[in-house]
Amino acid sequence: MENTEQNVILQSISEGVFTVDLDWRITSFNRGAEEITGIRQQDAIGKYCRDVLRADICESGCTLAETMRTGKPIMNKAVQIIDAKGKRKAIAISTALFKDSRGKVIGGVETFRDTSAIEQLRKEIAGRYSCEDIISQSHIMQNLFTILPNIAESNTTTLIEGESGTGKELFARAIHNLSFRKDKPFVVVNCGALPDTLLESELFGYKAGAFTDAKKDKPGRFALAEGGTIFLDEIGDISVSVQVKLLRVLQDKTYDLVGGISPMRADVRIITATNKKLDELVKEGKFREDLYYRINVMKLELPPLRDRKEDIPILVEHFIARFNRLHNKNICCVTNEVTAALLSYDYPGNIRELENIIEHCFVLCEGEIIEVKHLPSSVCPVLKNEIAQNSEPATIKQVEIALIQQALKRNKGNKTTAAKQLGIDKSTLYRKMKALDISKPES
Repeated sequence: MENTEQNVILQSISEGVFTVDLDWRITSFNRGAEEITGIRQQDAIGKYCRDVLRADICESGCTLAETMRTGKPIMNKAVQIIDAKGKRKAIAISTALFKDSRGKVIGGVETFRDTSAIEQLRKEIAGRYSCEDIISQSHIMQNLFTILPNIAESNTTTLIEGESGTGKELFARAIHNLSFRKDKPFVVVNCGALPDTLLESELFGYKAGAFTDAKKDKPGRFALAEGGTIFLDEIGDISVSVQVKLLRVLQDKTYDLVGGISPMRADVRIITATNKKLDELVKEGKFREDLYYRINVMKLELPPLRDRKEDIPILVEHFIARFNRLHNKNICCVTNEVTAALLSYDYPGNIRELENIIEHCFVLCEGEIIEVKHLPSSVCPVLKNEIAQNSEPATIKQVEIALIQQALKRNKGNKTTAAKQLGIDKSTLYRKMKALDISKPES
């Protein structure tokens, strides 16, 4: 192909394209590159590429340099550049070797596209669907987000109920961070992991000589949390004797050190959590009724992930971004088959299990897209067998059908509630059901 033909093609595409020689000086710079960077072609030609793009990876981790060194192209790496007006701009770059007609490497070529609008939209969505470190678009969780600041300001004892892995500690931290105690300690105690004798001394501390190994005074978790918040996880596992002592803290704001004489004052907010139904434990005589009413002034009930599956796509995106940073990878997304498999799974381990699934995929994925073969076999054994037999990949339509059917099934056919959970209007749900030929499930 003649150079003139190459130039016509390069100038006609919207993506930015430039080439460099072996000395890293720009040899061509198309119109798309001019529009994205705000730098004219004549001002870019002959300059070092790092002086033109001023990307955050130019000084260390240059993608084009890696391609020149390894010979391997890189696709859609997210970076930030500084344009001609001095403003940061998000772009996605791809790199390859630049060869002459005989196949000799004479430099490198980089293409890039402006993703700043996408990044802005992503930030707006994150802001709309997040509270502190909690992410959700479920209407149930959005309702919790709404009342969370009021709970935080009230200084009221709060009980958080939910299955393991639903994010109870995240909610406790959010309450602390939104409260006037945010600059004071946040102390976590897993009550279910400690035996009674050790739990008492851990909570309240002890005096030297209180028992054989007590060589010196030791402050308890309540003392360490002074002025801040103490989070008592798995409160349903504590013994009746510890329940009595905890009740005194809630009633009188005082407690006794093990082996101590004078009571200690406690200026601490108490947040408790459990994966059990405390009201049932009260009926069975395993949990004190008076303590239950003391800790149950405000109660947050966190739904399991199987009841908020509309959150799975944004949670997957969140975990991909986190593990990209931790594992120094550049994975962009998952395939439609993976999305379908994740939406079909019930998650007995809830969000924690989803996080582990995505990390499992990161270990196995060597490319930029997570595929079904990277998923644990427990998530989709049937689907993985189908893929192995060269079945057709799942389409967006199939994923959408599965998502709507599951929402209707969870809500026993109630379209209004299903539409809210899916984040769409009821009329939109009706149109989609008609277009996708989805019938109302049997009651």
